[in-house]
Amino acid sequence: MINIGIIGGSGYTAGELIRILMFHPHAKIDFIYSTTNAGKPLSVAHQDLMGDIEMNFTDTVNPNVNVLFLCLGHGKSISFLKENQFASHTKIIDLGNDFRLIKDKDFDGKSFVYGLPELNKISIKNANYIANPGCFATAIQLALLPLAADGLLTEDVHINATTGSTGAGVSLSATSHFSWRNNNFSHYKAFEHQHLGEINQSINQLQASYANELIFVPNRGDFPRGIFATLYTKSEESLEQLLTKYQAFYKDQPFVTVTTENINMKQVVQTNKCIISLMKKGNRVLITSVIDNLLKGASGQAVQNMNLMFGLDETTGLHLKPSGF
Repeated sequence: MINIGIIGGSGYTAGELIRILMFHPHAKIDFIYSTTNAGKPLSVAHQDLMGDIEMNFTDTVNPNVNVLFLCLGHGKSISFLKENQFASHTKIIDLGNDFRLIKDKDFDGKSFVYGLPELNKISIKNANYIANPGCFATAIQLALLPLAADGLLTEDVHINATTGSTGAGVSLSATSHFSWRNNNFSHYKAFEHQHLGEINQSINQLQASYANELIFVPNRGDFPRGIFATLYTKSEESLEQLLTKYQAFYKDQPFVTVTTENINMKQVVQTNKCIISLMKKGNRVLITSVIDNLLKGASGQAVQNMNLMFGLDETTGLHLKPSGF
């Protein structure tokens, strides 16, 4: 059994990790760390777990766990690891953004691998430390990587993507309060979202010559979870040629499906899947990518990475059912 510790246990991503790992055939949750809820039952923060798992939050850690999931706010993983030492055999999967960029990957003798399985599967299998990708970054990268792999990105890419309210985290803010978010729609961080760095990094890993711009407008949707991303750029390839390239690129990737049909978020919410749809109009290709921001965009992908790191089938514990209505 893989002995697991979760840090930052009261947030949305930690809640999703608990829900997956409590039914994972090779996982055992050792502790769930939360300074604000120490000593209280998990159901205080995750009400749907009442009756499923008898466990309390704690403010102490077991430094000898096999794997540590960091579900802290962005920028807080480094400070936590400075203050808490773990065994040399403890693998670490960080769901924050502290180690995603190449310039930030090395810390205190640890070298973090960027954990997008569809791009870095071999490196992930041999890694001890993983920087889990961002949610927008996952949806957008999966939409673009097959083009980059064939050197077909030659123009700017225009990206419009909408995420659910859970993407803002569990703490209330002016733009996550129900009375503001419900029946409302807005964009934020247009052209300068923090995930652009890791997206560009992955594209250049496959197509080093790409120097055009990713023009990204992220939106807040009035729904709890999911990401619906649309991207367009110029391409001289036919729809049939593009479909063949995408299907070939993802043929060994169990969580990615490529289609030419119209798609919607309900096909992926509550799952670790990404569905990509291709459409061609003249010399422009429209790529639609949908994921669950908390699963394939966070906790599901983290468990997928854990599976790869421990030599398990990457789908273990991740056969999750979407809600069709």
